Amino acid sequence: MLQDIMPGTEDQLNKEMTSAYIGFDPTADSLHVGNLVPITLLMRLQRAGHKPYALVGGATGMIGDPSGKSQERNLLDLASIQHNSDCIRKQMEKFIDFNGSVPNAAVMVNNYDWFKDISFLSFIRDVGKHISVNYMMAKDSVKNRLETGMSFTEFTYQLIQGYDFYHLNTTQNVRLQVGGADQWGNIVTGTELIRRKGGSDAFAFTCRLITKADGTKFGKSESGNVWLDREKTSPYQFYQFWLKMADADAVKMALVFSFKPVPEIKALTAEHETAPHLRKLQKELAEEMTIMVHSEEDLAFAKQASEILFGQSSVEVLRSLNEKQLLEVMDGVPQVTGVRDSLSAGIDIISFLADRGVFPSKGEAKKMLQNGGISINKEKVTTLDFKLTQEHLLNGKYLLVQKGKSNYTLAMFT
Repeated sequence: MLQDIMPGTEDQLNKEMTSAYIGFDPTADSLHVGNLVPITLLMRLQRAGHKPYALVGGATGMIGDPSGKSQERNLLDLASIQHNSDCIRKQMEKFIDFNGSVPNAAVMVNNYDWFKDISFLSFIRDVGKHISVNYMMAKDSVKNRLETGMSFTEFTYQLIQGYDFYHLNTTQNVRLQVGGADQWGNIVTGTELIRRKGGSDAFAFTCRLITKADGTKFGKSESGNVWLDREKTSPYQFYQFWLKMADADAVKMALVFSFKPVPEIKALTAEHETAPHLRKLQKELAEEMTIMVHSEEDLAFAKQASEILFGQSSVEVLRSLNEKQLLEVMDGVPQVTGVRDSLSAGIDIISFLADRGVFPSKGEAKKMLQNGGISINKEKVTTLDFKLTQEHLLNGKYLLVQKGKSNYTLAMFT
């Protein structure tokens, strides 16, 4: 995972318990899968005996980090940032130990707390004079934006992040800052500021930016970000994200995210490569990450729900789902509609499937039924005169139509 490391960093980590921080951008009220990289780095640091600091950028979130961005983003107001910060703190408590009784208990800080009382004049006098414009212009995060244009607000971002490191170094003896590879320029501005203003020794390392095999950004699915908040991305959808991962990505992500010993991961990879169709590596990773982010109970449900679409699940399992769970499982499945009252007298299944476009014609629907290829709610339809009634409805309004092995349609009756 290592991209860049400042000389002496490894010696410092081996020498003593070291306080280290990573910054999190409060642009949303939930972290997402992409944030799991820095989260797991904090977890690894704490498990190795070091003291993790999670910095929420309440002040920097009001400016916007230009690193890796092609244009300036919309800025958030203070109330939104505070709400997002509170939500992030609650999520972080699941991953790192904030229990004050241990010497390396995690600490969460918000840089708005120290920036709110600093005037512009005092900042440019006490901080700005230590870092030259030439030094700032040489950073890739600045150079890459000069052609498209960059506001003074964004240009000063590296000074503000650098001051964060200086403040934590002088007030809480934080010696190490960690971040993604695109943060190297901002981080070393901090170490330079600490050096010039007479702080204690400061160190840094960055991890590689995690991308998928096709070069696209890791952490997104077809429907957008994969969130850690169960209300935004359900545990089932979260589990499916890892389960559906391409083979090449699974090998890479297992080494990045799994807390299994490396020899065990390599053994799993070798086993996976002999029979990739079994998706052994994806299943192991999906299980580990779902438990870490959600719970064992959520994993059990996700596996049971996965069997509905991809295995030999029974109608009893399907009927045990409440409406919210059913719709989570059926996310992405094509839907058709029907009128609930029309089921009172029963609807001919062949006519329904053709009329709703599940099959292009009654003839094709009849042929599939005769070949044993149609199921309603996981139960095979065996007779041509089969009628759909209200008794077939799941949660009083849904029918799951299956044609063939894994071609599903969800019918909703209103």
